[in-house]
Amino acid sequence: IMTYAGGAYIFTRKEYASRIRILLRSWNTAAKKGETVDQIDDLDSKSSEEEEEEEVAQELVQADAMKSQEGTGKNPQLKVPTTFDEMFLFNAAVMGYANSTWMKFILEYFDPIVSNVANSYRLQEECDVLSLNLAKCKGEINLPEFKSVMLASLRSLVPKEWNSQHEVAWNWLWEN
Repeated sequence: IMTYAGGAYIFTRKEYASRIRILLRSWNTAAKKGETVDQIDDLDSKSSEEEEEEEVAQELVQADAMKSQEGTGKNPQLKVPTTFDEMFLFNAAVMGYANSTWMKFILEYFDPIVSNVANSYRLQEECDVLSLNLAKCKGEINLPEFKSVMLASLRSLVPKEWNSQHEVAWNWLWEN
């Protein structure tokens, strides 16, 4: 029985650590934080040299994208959403949820929720504060609407990295 319990504990820790790593990395990319994920560095298998090579490659891709946008003659007044908050508001407007004040409350508290996903006590505290603020909202609150806008925004901000593991991790965060 102890072997079974120990194996289940190890599996659970490994599985959730992987999901938390995916959440934090994709959130840092989507929110344009540029931060490193210090809480789970010991879980990473990449060396620092590989990470530096990836960062240099990403910077080159971004520089090429900036050059190509300058040469296309596009309208300089048109601003493409680049952060999660901007993309979320854009997608909410496109999906017809622009007037939902409760979505703005959740959006305001979403960064602390995702940033503290590895700290269960702080995560619970952030969710409690959000629920108290949502209780003040009048009208119907339909949380699946927020989830659909959230996932659409994340997919468009993290397109190169997004895969089924990201989908599972973000759905796991939303459901729990």
